[in-house]
Amino acid sequence: MPFLITAIVLLILAVIYLISLLPRRNHPGWEAFQTARFAHRGLHDAGAGRPENSMAAFRAAIEKGFGAELDLHLMADGNLAVVHDSDLTRVCGKKGFIEDLRAEDLKNYPLQGTEETIPLFGEVLDLFAGKTPLIVELKAERGNAAALTDAAMAALADWHGTYCVESFHPGVLLRLKKKYPRVIRGQLSQNFLKGGEVNGLSLPVRFALTNLLTSVLTRPDFIAYNCLDRRNISLRIMKRLYGVHEAAWTVRERETMGRLEKEGVPCIFENFVP
Repeated sequence: MPFLITAIVLLILAVIYLISLLPRRNHPGWEAFQTARFAHRGLHDAGAGRPENSMAAFRAAIEKGFGAELDLHLMADGNLAVVHDSDLTRVCGKKGFIEDLRAEDLKNYPLQGTEETIPLFGEVLDLFAGKTPLIVELKAERGNAAALTDAAMAALADWHGTYCVESFHPGVLLRLKKKYPRVIRGQLSQNFLKGGEVNGLSLPVRFALTNLLTSVLTRPDFIAYNCLDRRNISLRIMKRLYGVHEAAWTVRERETMGRLEKEGVPCIFENFVP
């Protein structure tokens, strides 16, 4: 009898686990991304005057026929800035947080010692209109997942281009699911259990994010997983059992890109030109 009870409990837990991984399937727009290549933060090379997430880097990606992955933050005035870090020390060499700035402040924040400055999302959208596709990553900070998502969707509402939206923050995907269901949405993830605490996240939260356990709530169309961690069992189950799409980041070797593309996995790449 104890063995039977244990077996039943394990079966129930296994079913709950499999249900927790349930994505949304067969979004018709995914085909546009299947064969594209995406330059990570644009085709950047700071030494050549093209820092990450700059207009110069995005122009270079378009010239080579690549799509681009970019990062969005919501500013104090409601504008959207295209920059990776909330803390601007690394990318601009001066202290400040993008969420505290306004559009007119951006001219005072040169990128990586170049003449390029942080662009607004509208400027980047104008550049890519009718051209190569975009992967738009929403960087939620200070509890602004809903406001950030709404601002990004407002900017994209009348844009003539191909895009999908991804985020590490499940709240962004939940907002997309509830208010913008037609948008292709992706869950970003990696192995958050390596290297100890990450951005103040507790162990249970890191475990859930690593293993994609919020999927049943957010129903992502694709999983964008760190290419170094893609042997994750939850990702493999979601692909095999549910047919979820995968995108890989950040690919830094041609050989890795070739192998992934043979598997049908679109790549977000940097540090080389395919």
